[in-house]
Amino acid sequence: MNNKDLSNIFEGIHQGSPLEEILSLVKIIAPKFDTELLRQVHDDLTGYFTGTHPDFQQNTMPYHNLRHSILVVLASARLFHGLHCNHVHISEVTLFKGLLAAYFHDSGMLLLENDPATSGTEYIAQHESRSIAFLSRYAVEKNFGSRIINDCATIINYTNLECDPATFDFHSHEIQIAGQVIGSADILAQMADRYYLECLPLLFIEQQAGGISKHRSALELMEHTANFYHNVVLKRLTTTFSNTSNALRAHFSNRHMINRNLYTENIDKNIIYLRKIIAKCNNIEELKQYLKRTPPSI
Repeated sequence: MNNKDLSNIFEGIHQGSPLEEILSLVKIIAPKFDTELLRQVHDDLTGYFTGTHPDFQQNTMPYHNLRHSILVVLASARLFHGLHCNHVHISEVTLFKGLLAAYFHDSGMLLLENDPATSGTEYIAQHESRSIAFLSRYAVEKNFGSRIINDCATIINYTNLECDPATFDFHSHEIQIAGQVIGSADILAQMADRYYLECLPLLFIEQQAGGISKHRSALELMEHTANFYHNVVLKRLTTTFSNTSNALRAHFSNRHMINRNLYTENIDKNIIYLRKIIAKCNNIEELKQYLKRTPPSI
């Protein structure tokens, strides 16, 4: 396969769109799964982000946008499929809970139609709790039941880097697996994205506006990214999430006959290139000369 073929597979567009790939994987894992229900969730969340739903304003967050959420769902579906290939049983209902949580995991940064905030950045800190509130309201509207609400809340909390899942209230082993899947997917979909380096200055802007930035500049954030990955992210992926990300190799091998983990490969490429250009540059303007891709704005 050439680079374009690999890129199309990674982006989930070899079948036309990431959603079609997500639905295809779901049917492989659970043939009786109601894919039309998941399609409705996808359409509803798209309406939330684009502002076509009457309750929400159009999302203006440059980093945590609709594309990010969809890519997290895609990575989640791939991880679930990889686990399935490795003979790890995931029930139909747990699969739905995991993907529903993935769709909603960053919805807490969206603005309601008459929201008192002027920007979603005001909700970055502890946005997980607001995401859970939006998911809970949605689940009530759709009559999903309290069990789905409670379990999805636990799964979303796995995406919070400040939280240790060992301290969570008791939840089943399957929900633990789903949490590890969605938590891993959230990290992998971001850091393996081909636009990740171009998006880091956008992430800094969001964090600074939200009052949670630990860096003085976008350049400093980028300078610290490699160490953050090796000292924080890898520990979370391998230890906290029990190496669940390794299931991606089984996914790509079974689905595309590629015995590789494209996500970890892309992350390594991003980190190597970032270190290379950081060593050459003294400021963000010099750095931008080496970052030519334009991130999608959705």
